[in-house]
Amino acid sequence: MQPDFWREIIIALCLVFILEGLLPFLYPTRWRSLITRLVTADDRTIRMTGLISMLIGLGLLYLIN
Repeated sequence: MQPDFWREIIIALCLVFILEGLLPFLYPTRWRSLITRLVTADDRTIRMTGLISMLIGLGLLYLIN
């Protein structure tokens, strides 16, 4: 593997941290409410949300390449 590969992976992880931090930074009350609802959600709902999120990400990656 080339050194550029690892650099790109690190950049991608940094972007994930930035995006994940946006909601709690901008809307802490709404984020807390979302987390409270997530705690009470059943496993199927959480799995489907994760699957949909991954499919959207995969689709966007496909579109930009």
